[in-house]
Amino acid sequence: MNPPQKIVHSGLEEVNVPGPVFLKAALSECDDPLKAIESFQVENGILLPSLRPMLPLLDLHGVRRLDFHTSVLEELRDKLIAHINELGAKEGRQRDAKLKELLVKSFPVVRVKALRPVVMCILRNTPHIEDKYLRILVRDRELYQDTDTEVKRQIWRDNQSLFGDEVSPLLSQYIREKEHILFDHLNLNNLFFTPTPKVRRQGEVVQKLAHMIGNSVKLYDMVLQFLRTLFLRTRNVHYCTLRAELLMALHDLEVQDIISVDPCHKFTWCLDACIREKNVDMKRSRELQGFLDNIKRGQEQVLGDLSMTLCDPYAINFLATSAIKILQHLINNEGLPRE
Repeated sequence: MNPPQKIVHSGLEEVNVPGPVFLKAALSECDDPLKAIESFQVENGILLPSLRPMLPLLDLHGVRRLDFHTSVLEELRDKLIAHINELGAKEGRQRDAKLKELLVKSFPVVRVKALRPVVMCILRNTPHIEDKYLRILVRDRELYQDTDTEVKRQIWRDNQSLFGDEVSPLLSQYIREKEHILFDHLNLNNLFFTPTPKVRRQGEVVQKLAHMIGNSVKLYDMVLQFLRTLFLRTRNVHYCTLRAELLMALHDLEVQDIISVDPCHKFTWCLDACIREKNVDMKRSRELQGFLDNIKRGQEQVLGDLSMTLCDPYAINFLATSAIKILQHLINNEGLPRE
């Protein structure tokens, strides 16, 4: 004898909408299944008296009731999502209270795939999501995969291991791409040092990391810690490049919450400008030296981060090229470095 099939609650019952459990009970207890199905359709269809006479016309055109109801659902869902996004664009306590009310009413149906986009839209527009909702999203792999990055940021802030699982493949991809360009001796058109800093930080991995971080200082610090640890463990200088490119990508996006607290920002910005212009004049040279001289005792981590910035192959290439240019100029003019 086969064990009875377990009916999974969809969440519809929690919002007083007949779902799989109700339908199973109705079919199990009725004498006429066809009549029970017809009764279910009448009670749970679109309750518009003017629509009832039109349904047979759809039947004549071969339009199934499922297709009709699905199209209506999709249209209403899109309009509701647009309205929620409009609400989310506003500011103030009234908006927060309304979003919270919508979330309480709609979250029970988050496992209904057709309605999930509405719930995810409410979550995406909610600045501070309660832990009870975040825990459910983390426990259910399917829900977590469908969650928007804006919501995942709130999950990652208190779950470093989960954030590490998301970031790790991107870091590995970045290293592979850099090494492929560096060691690909057959491709003479895409040389390693050819792209400008602005072009390099438009790369897929850097942009993805910047999007994942958003304006969260905590997530940014986590990524920096990953990069420091991996650089110390592997001595792979491409992690240094990524550290500089990520900071400058956030600079381009004007994420003030992060760049204003990163002590390496001005130094990296100045060095980036020198690399972009392929020149370091006296003013910028003094600025770079000033940043290094201003590091005080107890700021060893800042010194370590600046060391990573200077260990970037693009920075080394630029500084070495600049030194050779100066030496060449001195040789041509029969001068000495101190002059």
